[in-house]
Amino acid sequence: GYKLHLDINDAGLPISAVVTSASLHDSQVAIPLIKLTSSKVIYLYDLMDAAYDAGKITETSRKLGHVPIIDKNGRGKEVMPMAPHEVERYKERSSAERANSRLKEDFGANNVMVRGYSKVSQHLMLGVIVLFADQLIRLLG
Repeated sequence: GYKLHLDINDAGLPISAVVTSASLHDSQVAIPLIKLTSSKVIYLYDLMDAAYDAGKITETSRKLGHVPIIDKNGRGKEVMPMAPHEVERYKERSSAERANSRLKEDFGANNVMVRGYSKVSQHLMLGVIVLFADQLIRLLG
């Protein structure tokens, strides 16, 4: 199987998209996706859930001049909570969850009926294009 990884801005517009093997963990795509998005737009924050709590991801984010706000994965230990201003900024991450949900429910990513990387990738990327257009219309309308 395959998996789609997206970078979404606060307005819900997809900026970058990468299709990988489903066996690849999300955190392994984080650094290439950060670099890809950074080559397209200037932005300040990298907001990620606990699956991305890794030193190399944080380090790469900082090297690119970003502020990493990553939910901590305690790995069975107690963790320091985020600062209040980070908690507020982290709430914007919900735009990524909404975009993924809309892509699955409204634009065909939940029911891919083709085989092979190029066909699956094309199917998913067409969904990303339609998601971008629909979200842009919503923002301008």
